[in-house]
Amino acid sequence: MKHSALFALLALCLAAIAAGCGGGPAAFSVAPSQKDVAYAGTAGTQKLDLYLPAGKGPFPVIINIHGGGFKLGDKGMVDDAMGKAFLNAGYAIASINYRLSGEAPFPAAVLDAKAAVRYLRANAGKYNLDPNRIVAFGESAGGNLASMLGTTGDVAEFDDPSLGNADVSSRVQAVINWFGPNDFAQMDAQAKAQGCPASDQTHNQASSFESLYLGAAVPTVPDLVAKANPITYISSDDPAFLIQKGDQDCTVPIENTKMLADALSAAGLDVRYDLLKGVGHGDSGSTPVFQSSSNIQTVLDFLQAKLKS
Repeated sequence: MKHSALFALLALCLAAIAAGCGGGPAAFSVAPSQKDVAYAGTAGTQKLDLYLPAGKGPFPVIINIHGGGFKLGDKGMVDDAMGKAFLNAGYAIASINYRLSGEAPFPAAVLDAKAAVRYLRANAGKYNLDPNRIVAFGESAGGNLASMLGTTGDVAEFDDPSLGNADVSSRVQAVINWFGPNDFAQMDAQAKAQGCPASDQTHNQASSFESLYLGAAVPTVPDLVAKANPITYISSDDPAFLIQKGDQDCTVPIENTKMLADALSAAGLDVRYDLLKGVGHGDSGSTPVFQSSSNIQTVLDFLQAKLKS
């Protein structure tokens, strides 16, 4: 293969949520009802696309947070089957952009995600949304950010008043986390213990996605590692979590995702953890697992149970 072709293939793989050339959603096939809505005004990145279902509303809202190692991706990355299922079930989708690591390091992405929640809640009447039923849904890096929304509802330091709607709550009422990381400092050791290849044991390197996100090599900034870990902020009033993981995932070690479910359970909180068989870091190939009809129904059943008016 010529170098130019190899680099082009690599670029495509990275754009697929840094998921080892598999599992990253392509652009959503449904056109947004509102496109490029600015939820804050300090960066051009701070925009969202809003998809509204048929019906009268007000609609509960799924905040879709894309993956990409905190470095790649954009709001057009909405899983097609899952996204259509949300809309058909009467959920609005707000798919957000956030500042990536090349623009601003942690905690910028968290500040943006919480600003998006505040904006949607403050403008619920304008868009016919239900401000009391907001769900954070994310994959990979987006799973980390969705979980941060879930556990930092009472953490004022992540609500930046300069991003708008400072007097509005950024709490969410449920979290769906697909294969997100938690404690970056443990990822290499966990990958090794899992039997993952050496190429999946590079999270401590200064060039890793996690290090770029933190602005320094993971081993050199333990305080930032702890601050970027949703487990740090678990409290008794956190919402219900659905955490799902592939049993062949080496991009984010299995234990690194599971440890959040274990911590929530130990705190007596409402959490469901599913280890999905025969799949890695998101769906790949011709047979979906995360987006199978049975798993989509699991997700919808979870939402129906946890978002009762």
